Amino acid sequence: MLELMARGGMRVGEVLKLKAMDVHDRKLTLRGPKSGKDREHVFIPQKVADRRKEYIRDNGIQPEHGIFPLSYEATRSMVKKAGDRVGIRLRPHDLRRHAATYASRSGVPIEIVSKVILRHSNLSTAQIYLGKVPDTEAMRWIENIYA
Repeated sequence: MLELMARGGMRVGEVLKLKAMDVHDRKLTLRGPKSGKDREHVFIPQKVADRRKEYIRDNGIQPEHGIFPLSYEATRSMVKKAGDRVGIRLRPHDLRRHAATYASRSGVPIEIVSKVILRHSNLSTAQIYLGKVPDTEAMRWIENIYA
C-alpha cells in the first residue's frame, strides 16, 4: 500500500478503492477518480507490479474485491507508525509528494510529473508538490547543464 502511494503517486483514497480487477500488470485503473473523470490510469514500476500480483494471488483476492480492506483512519495510523519507525513525521499525502519530488529530481519532465504521476490538469498544481531545492543541488544542476 505504501509503495503505491510513494512510487505511483496515488492518493490514499485511490489506493483504498483499488480492486483486484483494476490491476493490469504495471497499469492500474482508477474508477471514479478525484478529477471527476470516469477513469484514470496509474503506472507503477515492474517490481511493485510483481509484488501487487503476488499479494493478490497469495491472499486469494477476487477480482471484484478491494485489495486493501482498510479504513482511511487505519491507513493513516499505519503510515504514521512507519514514519515513527524511521524517526520522521509521515502522513499518507507525504508519500504522494515523495513520488513527485523523486521523479522530478531524477530528471523526469515536469509535464510527466504533473499529467502522468500526479494526474493534475494544471502544471502549476504539480509545482506545489515538489520539494524545495537546496542551493547545493541547484549549483550541481547548473554545472551539469553547462559542463
